[in-house]
Amino acid sequence: MISNISFKIALPIILVGLFIIVIFIALESEKLDAGFYIVLLSLVVYIFLFGFATGQNFALPVKRILKKATELSEGDLTSRVYLETKDEFSELAKIFNRIAENLEESRSMTEKTEKSVDMKVKAKTQDLEETINALEQKVKNRSIELERIISESENFKEEVSNKAKEVSELKEEINNLRLKISKYAGTTGSRNNNKEPKFKGH
Repeated sequence: MISNISFKIALPIILVGLFIIVIFIALESEKLDAGFYIVLLSLVVYIFLFGFATGQNFALPVKRILKKATELSEGDLTSRVYLETKDEFSELAKIFNRIAENLEESRSMTEKTEKSVDMKVKAKTQDLEETINALEQKVKNRSIELERIISESENFKEEVSNKAKEVSELKEEINNLRLKISKYAGTTGSRNNNKEPKFKGH
């Protein structure tokens, strides 16, 4: 691409030089001698060299700026262009450097912001983890307490059940005693009736 730029810059200069030489030869063809042709050949060589040198002088700054722009596009924000010339290319290099500096500052600020956000997120995450751990500990303590209450409740139910059995057994014993008393009372009454004297009729 750079060689194309050099060629495009050099070509008009060479063509203009050759055009002037051709016109001069056409106008002065009768007066030309061998020495003049040697000078003319030297002039043609000079025109070619001058054209390509001029093209290179224009192409080299473009090449340097293009190279640094490629580095910048690949993420190297420290890339800078320094030209010693005092022309439009130098101004273009200064503008490029300002753009690169702005991008570097912007990335630096972005990195600082990201670090700050990361620190805040980590702090919030740590607070949440501590809160979750505290809640888990509370839940664990409540679970232990509930298990204890359930265990005590089961023991109490078992005691109540045992007491109910005892009461039922006592009731059964009382009923048995009542039956025995009733039977005993009936037996005693019949004996008394048998012992009463029998009166004979007159």
